[in-house]
Amino acid sequence: MAIEFSEILLEVVARRASDLHLTAGAPPTLRERGSLTAIHGYPALTPDDTREFIYSILSTEQRRRLETDLQIDFAYLVPGKARFRVNAFFQRGALAAAFRLIPQQMVAIDDLGLPAVVHSLTRKPRGLVLVTGPTGSGKTTTLAAMIDEINSTRSEHIITIEDPIEFLHTHKSSLINQRELGTDAISFGAALRSALREDPDVILVGEMRDLETIATALTAAETGHLVFATLHTQDAAQTIDRVIDVFPPEQQNQVRVQLAVTLQGIMSQTLLPTADGSGRCVAVEVLIPTPGVRNLIREAKAHQIPSAIQTGAAVGMQSMDSSLATLVRAGMITRELAQARSSTPEELGRLLGEVSLAA
Repeated sequence: MAIEFSEILLEVVARRASDLHLTAGAPPTLRERGSLTAIHGYPALTPDDTREFIYSILSTEQRRRLETDLQIDFAYLVPGKARFRVNAFFQRGALAAAFRLIPQQMVAIDDLGLPAVVHSLTRKPRGLVLVTGPTGSGKTTTLAAMIDEINSTRSEHIITIEDPIEFLHTHKSSLINQRELGTDAISFGAALRSALREDPDVILVGEMRDLETIATALTAAETGHLVFATLHTQDAAQTIDRVIDVFPPEQQNQVRVQLAVTLQGIMSQTLLPTADGSGRCVAVEVLIPTPGVRNLIREAKAHQIPSAIQTGAAVGMQSMDSSLATLVRAGMITRELAQARSSTPEELGRLLGEVSLAA
């Protein structure tokens, strides 16, 4: 049967799936509420099918980059319908691709289910704010909501550096320039260095991938800019260690001092399927650097960060277990799922047990 690629993309939108996977030997497959499901009625794709689909949406320059680098990240727009972040790559000599559906409408911080303290992070005049979590945990959506709030409430110059651009921002109270790797910039590091000469107030770095990018982001935060960035780390303590461990040993003490001074917050998040199966919700750990937390960073005691988070509720901090327990009590997720996702199930059990005893 002839397969219309446009129909497959519209199926993603109609079913509100988060991702579409195209790979030879399998039918088009969607990720719905966190699980993979083949689209009913479609045959397994051949290598010619995947090549035809992917090449049909690439420009000549993008095809050249794909054939040179054997992979490429780009954004694709279905006019009036949807926008996708795409990664195309070779596997076993054939082309494959993963499409991430980008919501058409910007979602507000409160509507995402994020803690109220996130609003205060958008009001910081300077410093470093990190949003972390595994791939597909909603980091980009969270950052887009935070940038949109700044764009709506502050008169600033915002520069974003992304790979690729996902959410398209319009100028509101702020002036916003969005740069895409491959089209507008060579690398995160080069674009970030350039951004420091472009009179920014707020800088968004899509991903801190290497030493140069992390070092420049810290310098930017230290010199009076508000810097947002992402890392693929699981919690606040691991995030702090990751930032510091990127540097050579002889620089790490200096970096600890830089990070202790510039850090304004770390949000580590994950998306979980809801108990009723209707969608997904977010669980978030939040670290706010109090003087005590800054001292732990300076003294290389990141392992004590979880304890500081547990006792920091008054300033907006919350542990992942606390977030999971809140979702269980609200009926958003099942207790079994919360226990499976908790890194310290005994702490989660204590939190839920206290609630039941109090009730």
